[in-house]
Formats: sequence, C-alpha cells, structure tokens
Amino acid sequence: MAITPGPGIFYIVARTLAGGRTEGLASSVGLGLGGLVHVFAGAAGLSALVMASSEAFTALKIAGALYLVWLGLKTWREARIVGPTEIETTGGRRAFRQGIVVEALNPKTAAFFLAFIPQFVVPSASVAAQFIVLGLISVALNTGVDLIVTYWAAKARSGLARRPSLIARTRQASGAVMCGLGATLLLARRTG
Repeated sequence: MAITPGPGIFYIVARTLAGGRTEGLASSVGLGLGGLVHVFAGAAGLSALVMASSEAFTALKIAGALYLVWLGLKTWREARIVGPTEIETTGGRRAFRQGIVVEALNPKTAAFFLAFIPQFVVPSASVAAQFIVLGLISVALNTGVDLIVTYWAAKARSGLARRPSLIARTRQASGAVMCGLGATLLLARRTG
C-alpha cells in the first residue's frame, strides 16, 4: 500500500521538484512525524472521535485543505526564485515543519488508520499497544517509500537545473499540485 501513488507521494514529488533534495527529504520526514500524530491519536481513541463527529472531521479537513492551498500558492508565487536565495526562501527546516502540519491536518490519514489497523488487532491483548506498533510499521514503510521517491524526484530536478526557466515552471506546477491536493482534501467525505 505504501508504494501506491497517492496524495503523500504527489506532495513529496511536488516539494522535491520545487525545492530540491533537502526540501524533499525534510518534507518526507515531516510527513512521517505527522503520521505519528494519527497513530497515537488512534491508539488513544481521539481519531475515532474525530471520525464520528461531522463537525470535527469538517474542521480538520478545512484546516488541512486551506494549509495545502496556502503552501501551493506560496510555492507558485516564489517559483521564479532560483539560486542561492532559494535555500533562504524555503529551506529544510520549514519544509520539515510544513510536512508535519500537512499530515497532522489530514483527516484521510486518520480514516486510513482507523479502517486498516483494527483488522490486525487481537482484542484479547493490549489494543492500544498493538495499534501503536502497527501504526509505527505503517509510518516507517510510508516514510521509506517517500524517501525513495524524493531521491528519484531530486534526480529529475537536477536534470532540469541547467534551465532556470524550466525549474520555475516545475515549481509552478508543484504549487498547482499542492493546491489540487488541498482541493481534493476539501472534497473528502467522512466514511461510515
């Protein structure tokens, strides 16, 4: 499931193409830590509460969607910045923090963990501990795939580096992808 292209992989590709390998790696690790928010929230039962409440799901969905659209518009606006100043504009630390927020505000991740992990939990043992272990495995697999995707996206970006105008267009496309992911999240529906 980790290698199936989805919003996380598209986000990592967009971030890597827009800001390079450092930004892609930082975003990948940030998404992983953001996924841990859902693992521990699921183990504590908070994710189930969010999924059961239409208002909480909608609030989380809107916050996540608006954040992605804001990042997309920011990436589009800064698309023409090329050279040494680009590190100051985006940077690994900011990409890391943004990755955490993007994943933590994604109610679809909570829905995934609540739909997928319970199938493998044995009710006679500690459910929370099993949920955490299985969630950690899932996050590790997803982060591993994200790091591989980052590597290949960075190779593609380095092939474009000799043409600054193409890098600018790639960044604009990355911004558009992030806006599209935000719009997709905004249209997400609660299951169950």
